[in-house]
Amino acid sequence: MNELRDSKESGELIQYIVIKIDDEQYGINIKFIDNIVRMQQITRVPKVDDYLKGVINIRGEIVPVMSVRMKMGLAEDEITGKSRIIILKTGEGDLVGIIVDQVNQVLTLDSNNIEKVRYDDKKSKSNASFVNGVGHYEGGLVSILDLDAVVAEKEVKEKGSSAG
Repeated sequence: MNELRDSKESGELIQYIVIKIDDEQYGINIKFIDNIVRMQQITRVPKVDDYLKGVINIRGEIVPVMSVRMKMGLAEDEITGKSRIIILKTGEGDLVGIIVDQVNQVLTLDSNNIEKVRYDDKKSKSNASFVNGVGHYEGGLVSILDLDAVVAEKEVKEKGSSAG
């Protein structure tokens, strides 16, 4: 009977880092995470969008850092002892840092326990496009961040500004 249940219910197991932004929990697929670092001095860069906070030096590499809160249209980051910068690896291999309020836990979800999210464009919240699914686990629900959406606009603007 267990074999039947396992074959019917089990999908791919995916690990997520559960982070807190404002009062919400979000999951980031662990395969995109290069590093998690404590808050440090961020060097401002002039003439960039408000959500781009500046750059930091990670192992000799200059990494742009953005505020996910501000990109989602939420209030400015309140930096506390729990705030962290998560260094993400983009599809092109570039590194991008995002500021989060807190890193809570590592969570392993079965892909069958993740529901894709669909939005009605007229009714969607400003941060709706940053979420591509909702994961169910014993502790409740966690919104899965669409990292391509989180960093895409930034990359387009960087490429556009370097061409001019």
